[in-house]
Amino acid sequence: MAEQSRANMGHTAPDDAWLASLQEEILEPDLPIIDPHHHLWMRNGYRYLIPEFMEDAASGHNIVSTVFAECHSMYRPDGPEAEKPLGETDFITGCAAMAANGVFGPTKACAAMFGQVDMTLGSAVRPLLEQHLERSAGRFKGVRYSTGWDASERIPNVTPNQHALVASAAVEAAGILDDMGLTLDVWLYHPQLPDVAALADKLPGLNIVLNHVGSPILGGPYRDKRDEVFADWRAGIIDVAKRENVYCKLGALPIRGPSFTGDKSVPPGSEEIADAWGPWMQVCIEAFGPARCMFESNFPVQKRWSSYQTTWNAFKRIAAGASADEKRFLFTGAAERAYRLA
Repeated sequence: MAEQSRANMGHTAPDDAWLASLQEEILEPDLPIIDPHHHLWMRNGYRYLIPEFMEDAASGHNIVSTVFAECHSMYRPDGPEAEKPLGETDFITGCAAMAANGVFGPTKACAAMFGQVDMTLGSAVRPLLEQHLERSAGRFKGVRYSTGWDASERIPNVTPNQHALVASAAVEAAGILDDMGLTLDVWLYHPQLPDVAALADKLPGLNIVLNHVGSPILGGPYRDKRDEVFADWRAGIIDVAKRENVYCKLGALPIRGPSFTGDKSVPPGSEEIADAWGPWMQVCIEAFGPARCMFESNFPVQKRWSSYQTTWNAFKRIAAGASADEKRFLFTGAAERAYRLA
């Protein structure tokens, strides 16, 4: 599965020694990169904050700036339930100040962020969004709404409602985002891709960012049905891509499936990652076009399977046949457009 549910995401800490056992020469080291999707957290004893992220960002690629992705970090411990996510915005504002100081390196980490509001509140999200904007000094660029749902009990559901993304209150809240010039990130499973298309049709002015190539489900009842899943997912992606206001993040896919029989003592290199991810990402790039696709690290979740060096080397291998202008979109330009970055 492309991303773990909130309930178990990040429970297994990365093995730094295992990752360090493989070192690669950095491909195209001068190519500017905006990492449009990473997290910061302290979870189950594992710490991944500015010092740890900046160490990864300084491992060889030219990471000029980043976009923080909401992950329920440092919520307020008390007060009104709807205002608790403001704690994450306060936290990231401080992290951005740490990164801007330059002591950890040149990367402008958390130069932008997207956070969380309760989308079931409908139009009542406006004052909450205003608070996020004020507290973030303008770096707050939008909201992520995670609505992953599948009928199988073997698939972890994030929401009890299959069509939460297009419920009336959520559409109303998304309309407020549109009115305020903010972006909506969406994370759901590939059978739910029609809901993304439906929302984009309802709000054609809203920038919508599809996370993790639409999260094709490859486990549970979908295991051993890869070709069928690929065909269904591909049809959904091609349909969603017809909506010019939808962007697609490229990352967070499985590398080694259950049938892998190679040497697990060595982490995957960038060629192995590119081979595993390339067919899925090329479909997205062809459907959306480079101007609406952006590579994402999804760290530290992805760090459980590959290093920052090899992950971005893999992206560069996948984009090897692209023109200079196309690479500019894939590595910086699409993120700038989607999140309205200066």
